Amino acid sequence: MARIVYVNGEYVPEEAAKVSVFDRGFLFADGVYEVTSVLGGRLVDFAGHMARLARSLGELDIVVPWSDDDLLAIHREMVARNALDEGMVYLQITRGAADRDFVYPEGAAPTLVLFTQARRLADSPAAEAGIRVISVPDIRWGRRDIKTVQLLYPSMGKMAARAAGADDAWMVEDGAVTEGTSNNAWIVTGGRIVTRHLGPEILAGITRAAVLRFAAEAQMEVEERAFTIAEAQAADEAFVTSATTFVLPVVAIDGVAVGAGRPGPVARRLREIYLDESRRAAV
Repeated sequence: MARIVYVNGEYVPEEAAKVSVFDRGFLFADGVYEVTSVLGGRLVDFAGHMARLARSLGELDIVVPWSDDDLLAIHREMVARNALDEGMVYLQITRGAADRDFVYPEGAAPTLVLFTQARRLADSPAAEAGIRVISVPDIRWGRRDIKTVQLLYPSMGKMAARAAGADDAWMVEDGAVTEGTSNNAWIVTGGRIVTRHLGPEILAGITRAAVLRFAAEAQMEVEERAFTIAEAQAADEAFVTSATTFVLPVVAIDGVAVGAGRPGPVARRLREIYLDESRRAAV
């Protein structure tokens, strides 16, 4: 069965999905996106993704005609039409198509695209073994808090990690870790769970927010601050969080084993809590 894609009001087979060559997402990366995980055919933390989507659109002055209820209905239809039990729904909104000009066009109709990807999320082999990361300089633009489609440098970071025989990369700016290429970075040290504070340097991860909440409810001590690669290498544990990896242990950084060099108890427990709570609250 052909995968069904949503493009501007129509559900079409993926080979028939078309967007204008003048779309500003293509020409300027003038657009934003969200990725919502699906477990058991239901959407995980949908409200959180819609809240962040609204913020990103607002920061770029993109006005859209769709309500959260409209987008929820489209997401659910995409899950149904693609018989998606576990995986993700990708949503992208751009400013729309207009003749190429750096100035925002007046009256352009936003472009809305969604597609699904079936993926093994809950029982990920990587969660059992942990992943290895390298560090790379963070040379992205200064508004990383907006979830734009400008993802070339994170892609380059992942390729650098692959070339080094690792799984992913953590980006470093002014001596401190900002975030992973597609995730938030965490360590466990001195009895505390540590992740970088929010600001324009990082994306406010939806999974990050959930894990902070779950950790507090479990009476784990959490600290939001910057940390260095050296501190991370010396930590008891490290892990990353994202909508599609949930809580994923990191077992080595730049070739140095973290803790015992295997997934630790804090990351394992947080992943367990996250999966339980996400399945319970999914819509």
